[in-house]
Amino acid sequence: MKLSTSILLLCAAAPTVTVSGFMSSLKMGTGNSFGRVFRISTWGESHGGGVGVTVDGCPPRIPLTREEIQVDLDRRRPGQSRITTPRNEADSVEILSGIGHEGTTIGTPIAMLVRNKDQRSGDYLENDMSVAYRPSHADATYDAKYGVRAIAGGGRSSARETIGRVAAGAIARKILKKFNGIEIIGYVSKVQDIVAENVDEDTMTQEDVDSNIVRCPDAASAEKMLERIDEIRKSGNSIGGVVTCVARNVPAGLGSPVFDKLEADLAKACMSIPAAKGFESGSGFDGTLLTGKEHNDEFYVDPVTGATRTRTNRSGGIQGGISNGENIVIRVAFKPTSTIGQLQNTVTRDGQEVELRGKGRHDPCVLPRAIPMVEAMVALTLVDHLMMQQAQCELFPNEAAVEDLPNPMGTTAHREGGPKKAVAGEKVSLRVDEE
Repeated sequence: MKLSTSILLLCAAAPTVTVSGFMSSLKMGTGNSFGRVFRISTWGESHGGGVGVTVDGCPPRIPLTREEIQVDLDRRRPGQSRITTPRNEADSVEILSGIGHEGTTIGTPIAMLVRNKDQRSGDYLENDMSVAYRPSHADATYDAKYGVRAIAGGGRSSARETIGRVAAGAIARKILKKFNGIEIIGYVSKVQDIVAENVDEDTMTQEDVDSNIVRCPDAASAEKMLERIDEIRKSGNSIGGVVTCVARNVPAGLGSPVFDKLEADLAKACMSIPAAKGFESGSGFDGTLLTGKEHNDEFYVDPVTGATRTRTNRSGGIQGGISNGENIVIRVAFKPTSTIGQLQNTVTRDGQEVELRGKGRHDPCVLPRAIPMVEAMVALTLVDHLMMQQAQCELFPNEAAVEDLPNPMGTTAHREGGPKKAVAGEKVSLRVDEE
């Protein structure tokens, strides 16, 4: 039997492939799954019967209710305000498996479903959008890849796919909170050229963020952002900006060297969100304007806890790809929504140049609803790395004497007995030579 080149390539790339004749069977994996130990697979289309997620690897014996998951879905759902899509969906979650009769996780896959109720496929199928590609949308590239596409609502390219991520992220968020009091808070830090000011990322709360429809904790900046979004919305156009996300109380040690660096996985996670076009960690691109002396986060010993801390946080809580116990700070740039109500030049599926005015219901600015999406992807990445850390480095306790252990590190760490007492007159000076 002679196998085609494409089947052989599938076998080489995916060890889960089985080949029978010319037929290959792939497990959930071609771009629909995320995570290694705590693993999710999302499914469903924007205008299909529903969307959902399967969560595998969740620890057992964790109390979990649908109401806890619904909280995050309500922050993501459409129709919240005049600056979000008017599609009217309750996004009510159904938990289909993985929860026992006592309301706790049982260690088996958790399946969750949200049924679509208010899809209007006619907005796509009964006009030129059924044959013409929306500029900068995934219409053309999906067609190029698959030779077919879900015209109504954009199918898997729709932000409705993120319902599964946010539902799974709510579970991850609960695990992180239970483990070390880890909390993840995102906010709109920039709309076009309007930057949020007076935001204390150490103390801000989700209530501060949700106090206005823009989801910016600085009221004055939020008002300016809202005026700009309204101006753009009324003209039938769209606008983009930046979401900043902060993870607090993350222990030191999460992440691995080289290819599995924590910030690399966070970047992949956040860049997989629809409309995401840029990612920064810590000082990001602004760090290129500083010298090494200016950029370095100097260490010191916390006089109360005795833990090793940094005086500044330009590293964004990650050094060498591994968390250092300080706040993890990332930023995600989102482009303006592709589908707009203004006339644009495009081409049809068969290659004819035409003009197209978008129809349907779309966000004039994705930022307010993108916040729970970013938070979810950060939570999923952190819980996955937490479980990998437990499996590799904490399977056996480190039984070395206290004086032989590295000093505890980070905001939640404590040195047994408090700060190490300095030896009178002792001064250490080190010279480091690197390649």
